[in-house]
Amino acid sequence: MSDEHADVVVVGAGPAGATTACWLADQGLSVALLEKGTFPRDKVCGDGLTPRATKQLLRLGIDVSEEAGWLHNKGLRVHGGRAEPFELPWPTLGEFPSFGLVRKRADFDELLANHAVAKGATLYQQANVTGAVVDERTDRVTGVTTKDGRTFTAPIVVAADGNSSPVAKSLGLLKNANRPMGVACRTYFTSPRHDDDWMESWLELWDGKPGESNLLPGYGWIFGMGDGTCNVGLGTVASTAKSQKLNYRELLQTWLANTPKEWGFSPDNQVGPIASAALPMAFNRKPAYTRGLVLVGDSGGMVSPFNGEGIPYAMEAGEAAAEAIVRAHAEGVGTPGAEKALNSYPARLAAEWGGYFRLGQMFVKLIEHPQVMHLCVRYGLPRPVLMRFTIKLLAHLYDTKDGDWMDRVIHSLSRAVPAA
Repeated sequence: MSDEHADVVVVGAGPAGATTACWLADQGLSVALLEKGTFPRDKVCGDGLTPRATKQLLRLGIDVSEEAGWLHNKGLRVHGGRAEPFELPWPTLGEFPSFGLVRKRADFDELLANHAVAKGATLYQQANVTGAVVDERTDRVTGVTTKDGRTFTAPIVVAADGNSSPVAKSLGLLKNANRPMGVACRTYFTSPRHDDDWMESWLELWDGKPGESNLLPGYGWIFGMGDGTCNVGLGTVASTAKSQKLNYRELLQTWLANTPKEWGFSPDNQVGPIASAALPMAFNRKPAYTRGLVLVGDSGGMVSPFNGEGIPYAMEAGEAAAEAIVRAHAEGVGTPGAEKALNSYPARLAAEWGGYFRLGQMFVKLIEHPQVMHLCVRYGLPRPVLMRFTIKLLAHLYDTKDGDWMDRVIHSLSRAVPAA
């Protein structure tokens, strides 16, 4: 088969790859965006987006109105630590919008990919990439090969191909086992709660009868989809051998068995199977740039250890990567100036998220201890002021300038610790 050439090859058309392609094409570069599947295709996800992700969609110029098919939400309804749940509106900040969004990933990913095409990128579906092509003379990545024998060449390749990242692995870039790894599993149910405009989180995950069994590190969620169904799932931290052995499907079913019957979360109302996915956290694969290869999103472990959220970081990284790549092309790929531009990308990620991700690693180590979880539930969760602080911390929603005392504390802590 004949080769295809572009200024940049982007492997993976999820939020990371599609966003990168959008920004690159918008700056006039030719972009080959490769997707191993065919749209629409599903991805295990909660389908809920915090204001941090909303901001990135607005930056791309995407219409996020309800008329355009988006469900808006006001904030988090939190269960845990007291009999009645309490509602925490998204904070009003200068740096982020004050509303979140819900949209099914099958639709969301296709929308982003189409947006990249509208900007000028070329989308190749059923392009299952097997690895990178390396020039033996320069030891630089010059393209990728696909399972069906095609070759896509470019002076810069972006690996946005997820947690397994065949492109990164083909260069010997392996995951750091000392970084946290999360697991998420979810399914859908028909439910009268489908039009709820709050994202609901359950901060107490018991592995048996509530109050009489072990609390696990993680949370459950119920997100109304507005179409008659709810996305219901859970996410846990899986950074120890014990947590790796958990049966997540059984845990989800145990949790759902304790929800009110009128919500409809029973096998009779289940739509589709329970599916699960790994959540690579805290830059668990480095470096984010080397030898002409740029890692964006899950391929570089860009998931928050605090809450398992990956979409906003994938999209922010996509914009940052595109900025560095555009500068590199202007300098002349392979020149010292271009390499300086490309190496600014991982430095920027470390400066913006490194401290926060390091705090997240510390948080994970604490909550993996059952006694710490019991203390948090008994003394921490019932206090509204502390919960407002916790939501800002866990959702990474605070102003870095001119914020309130909570913003200043979180920002100072993030800057005080070494970058992850």
